[in-house]
Amino acid sequence: MDLKKVALNDTHEKLGAKMTPFAGFYMPLRYTSDIEEHNTIRNGVGVFDVSHMGEFMITGDKALDLIQRVTSNDASKLYDGKVQYSCLPNETGGIVDDLLVYRISENTYYLVVNASNIDKDWHWISKYNTEGATMQNVSENTSLLAVQGPKALATLQKLTEIDLASMEYYTFKIGQMAGIDQVIISATGYTGAGGFEIYVANQDAQKMWKAIFEAGAEFGIKPIGLGARDTLRLEMGFCLYGNDIDDTTSPLEAGLGWVTKFTKNFTNSVALKKQKEEGISKKLIAFEMIDKGGIPRSHYEIKDANNQTIGMVTSGSQSPSLSKGIGMGYVQTAYSNIGAEIFIAIRQKNLKAQIVKLPFYKK
Repeated sequence: MDLKKVALNDTHEKLGAKMTPFAGFYMPLRYTSDIEEHNTIRNGVGVFDVSHMGEFMITGDKALDLIQRVTSNDASKLYDGKVQYSCLPNETGGIVDDLLVYRISENTYYLVVNASNIDKDWHWISKYNTEGATMQNVSENTSLLAVQGPKALATLQKLTEIDLASMEYYTFKIGQMAGIDQVIISATGYTGAGGFEIYVANQDAQKMWKAIFEAGAEFGIKPIGLGARDTLRLEMGFCLYGNDIDDTTSPLEAGLGWVTKFTKNFTNSVALKKQKEEGISKKLIAFEMIDKGGIPRSHYEIKDANNQTIGMVTSGSQSPSLSKGIGMGYVQTAYSNIGAEIFIAIRQKNLKAQIVKLPFYKK
């Protein structure tokens, strides 16, 4: 399969990035080291090129109806300039994808989906578009730069007249930045370190990248790869599609009941409501390693004190901020209490861990 390249591919290669196949794209995994890049985001400012993500425009007087039908959250609560985290439930209790819904105006919405699911999501939403909402896939024309970290605000404020400090979390504005018009500036991110996500047309990506790095030079701004993105999101307990949520995990099992609103009808809402009422049999938990001697990884077995398998790790790593092994995984609900002791099977040894409350990293 031919890998797609983002608009700034040559820039990343010139910067010495280690490039890797990811979700059908050729993407920068790291430029220096994952730990150094992770710490840059936690303490300063860095830029991820996440232009592999997908973007759909849904417009027309039936746009909201379509979004309400296919997403689990209540998009009627959105107002112009507001972003919402949501899921696309499937018909069998699982999740097609998780996504962001942007309300640009009453009849104009912008959906941001995972790179690996662009085609899947497009077909899924199209299947339910029976009332004639206008759908446009703008993924291949759009670049997305995530400028994250405590110095992101000071960096980007140099480039725009928009008062970024007044923007609340999960809101966005459309305006001029770095002399480029019609930029979507979104107070969102996947790191828990604060910052913004910047959507521009591909032809403006190089200009925006250069302007951001010039503006952030005094703060030691650096390019950041997907390796650090994974440890940053894991420290916050943010789900990664394909690991912690997929076509077989329900939003309720994944702890996403807060974006599953039964005040409306949506795909599989009746079955999910029944699941909520009857209780779930497995649950996504977070854990920290107590015993030294190994790092938890995806697909490692989770055991009880009697060596019985009670679940499986879905995401795990050594936390750069906490200097200990952390992870998430599904266990039988009976074993899911905060503070409970579990064991992770790492290299033929059962190493002790404890179930904890998210996020792992607290500022």
